[in-house]
Amino acid sequence: MPVRGALAAFRSAVAQCDSLIASAHKVDGTGASIFPPRDREQITIAAFLNMFIAWETFLEDTLAHLMAGAATISGTMPVKYVSPLSHSDAKAMIIGTYRYFDYANHDNVKKMVRIYFDRGYPFDPPISGIFSDLADLKTMRNSSAHMSSSTQIALETLALRIFGAPKHGISLYQLLTAVDPRSATGETVFLAYKNKLIVTAELIAMG
Repeated sequence: MPVRGALAAFRSAVAQCDSLIASAHKVDGTGASIFPPRDREQITIAAFLNMFIAWETFLEDTLAHLMAGAATISGTMPVKYVSPLSHSDAKAMIIGTYRYFDYANHDNVKKMVRIYFDRGYPFDPPISGIFSDLADLKTMRNSSAHMSSSTQIALETLALRIFGAPKHGISLYQLLTAVDPRSATGETVFLAYKNKLIVTAELIAMG
């Protein structure tokens, strides 16, 4: 089942991101970190970026499979308004005349799925349910790609909203590895957002 495979690939990619971060923070027998601070930071940020890419890949693959006639894992066949002949044809249709489709622009994702599927099912409402979280993830993604005055301000604004207090000069690494005060189980910010992505991907795939 193509959609099941897309979900499995996403889960596997996210598990690898977890493994990278855990490995980066390993300590030796004396309790000293194996990797120096700069390496821990770069590995963690790379793992976060890989997770974001895995999410975009999941959206692209699942969308194309369903457009081409695949069923959700639950067996539901979405009502669709297009009929590409194959998975690759569906991807080409999504891109259209552009060089690529920006899956980080979740406003456009929502518009697109409503054009291709009745009421956007099965992508909406799961995406709508974490829409503000997806915006947060894009802010962090932008910070991982390049740091500028505008991306730093956006990151600090996000940190203020998460922690309820100003965090001037906070880095993406510091944000990702901090305990999320909104989490009842003491998750880091990275884990909190990762778990939301996994649940949303499962809801989409199950239909």
